[in-house]
Amino acid sequence: MSKDVLRYDLMVQDALKGVVRKILTEAARDGLPGEHHFYVTFRTGAPGVRLSQRLREKHPDEMTIVLQHQFWDLSVGEHSFEVGLSFSGVPERLLVPFDAISTFFDPSVQFGLKFEAQDQAEDAASAQEAEPAEAPPAPAKLVPTAIPAAKGKAPAAETAAAPAKAEPAAEGDDSRGGAEVVSLDSFRKKP
Repeated sequence: MSKDVLRYDLMVQDALKGVVRKILTEAARDGLPGEHHFYVTFRTGAPGVRLSQRLREKHPDEMTIVLQHQFWDLSVGEHSFEVGLSFSGVPERLLVPFDAISTFFDPSVQFGLKFEAQDQAEDAASAQEAEPAEAPPAPAKLVPTAIPAAKGKAPAAETAAAPAKAEPAAEGDDSRGGAEVVSLDSFRKKP
């Protein structure tokens, strides 16, 4: 197996974090258009995350915030965003680096992205390098994933282990129920 010197997985994650940055930048400048709103899940212990000790104790690993009706002072930088939110009636200001984000979801259009932690991506690459040459190649893994969702479900209920491919149902065909997650293995040659 050849070594991935170019680290395509990290390049794709950076590009998709740029999508989140652009979406939040536009929301900070123009407000939320139409019915758009965002669920942003992030790792609270990630480097650079700034939140109160009260919130950190309540959410020691991960936290999901909703940017919809009651947020203020959204500002977006190159590597992070800041926003004011109220938690149980207490106003808080959060700073979230883009590298801390694990999922981004806009339920109004059923669009979502899922990110792997930077250190997990590097550990996976190291593990692949350590595999013996006679081992079969590990399946390709695209970490940022479009998350198909049934209308009205929260992002915490959504999981996507493989790149998703959404196919619209034929007109009049209601047997499909929405998007379909297609495993990458289904496209590989079978021995």
